[in-house]
Amino acid sequence: MTRQILTLNAGAEKRLRSGHHWLYANEVDTSKTPLAGIEAGSVADVQDARGRTLGSFMINPNALICGRLISRKAGRELTRSLLKNRLKQALAIREQCFENPCYRWVYGDSDGLSGLVVDRFDDILSVQVSTAGMEAHLPMILDLLQRLVQPKGIVLKNDGKMRAVEGLPSYVEVAVGEVPEQVALIENGVQFHAPLISGQKTGWFYDHRPNRALAAKWSAGKRVLDVFSYLGGWGITCAAQGAAEVICSDVSNSALSGVMENARLNGCDDRVSTIQGDAFDVLDQLNQERQRFDVVIVDPPAFIARRKDIAAGERAYQKLNEQAMKLVNYGGLLISASCSMHLQAQRLNDIIRSSARKLERHAVLLAEGGQGADHPVLPAVPETRYIKSLFTQVTPGL
Repeated sequence: MTRQILTLNAGAEKRLRSGHHWLYANEVDTSKTPLAGIEAGSVADVQDARGRTLGSFMINPNALICGRLISRKAGRELTRSLLKNRLKQALAIREQCFENPCYRWVYGDSDGLSGLVVDRFDDILSVQVSTAGMEAHLPMILDLLQRLVQPKGIVLKNDGKMRAVEGLPSYVEVAVGEVPEQVALIENGVQFHAPLISGQKTGWFYDHRPNRALAAKWSAGKRVLDVFSYLGGWGITCAAQGAAEVICSDVSNSALSGVMENARLNGCDDRVSTIQGDAFDVLDQLNQERQRFDVVIVDPPAFIARRKDIAAGERAYQKLNEQAMKLVNYGGLLISASCSMHLQAQRLNDIIRSSARKLERHAVLLAEGGQGADHPVLPAVPETRYIKSLFTQVTPGL
């Protein structure tokens, strides 16, 4: 069979040569090498306008990101050997970084497996596939995962938004063995239960692990508010490690039930309480009651899902941080987190600065956190860096 080749427009190779992994449909010279007719999930070699090889890519002609790097060498395929080696390399890094087998084992492009995410909860795996290329190799991937760590169960959480873009169906199903509704995990020495099948995304958010550890360190003996708490990743970590009082707020009653279960699991339920409701309404209510906290944590869902949402999303972050900052005791800490890839770290810094000026507060940035080692960043692929967390001390205006 003749190898498929895609030729790029003149100059379109610069980003790929600088290290990026993605090819966009408008970069392909379709007059020479049409995308139409290429099977989604197939592999092609990509070359620049002068015929110089740029590498082997998974192709989906129906997506804006029409090519995802497999190798800088031509003629490569997603073979069993390649997949096994990359899974083993990713596993070795996590085993070196974490004491317990609870982490994101595979983080897509950063592990050379674009479109594949694998979260590990000891002997249970949660797998999410978001590209046609990985979907085509899913049976092989599942077999390799079983051989490498012998899990008791694997669930496919294939209901992410990116699947529709790739023309893939949405589904959640147990693919291997048995998967309980609640899985156990340990993060920063704290025990949690997470609803794997019915929970958000892959069931848990390992990405803020180092930021939660720092928050807990600075919350000992303090009164803490955790907004958008989900299952209490931030708040329960603080309570388990010495916070005097923690209030977790979330719009989901089931998530707050999980908070209290996790509090009991760590023997700190006498210092944890919950408030159900929309985050902005809850913050308004607490401000009206003149409540004050030593530490206020706001870790919202991505307010900016697409580039066109940037302006509206930044306004939402501005409003959120202003409301949260009002609740911080003088000398206390505002921890402002974001998982929006399209919100630049400097913009979050600007939002904190402008909130402080509007409220006549003096804000001092004490620390800035990113994502954990199980979410490694490719310097040439800024899309792999999405987690931001600013630790800001708030005092009266000078």
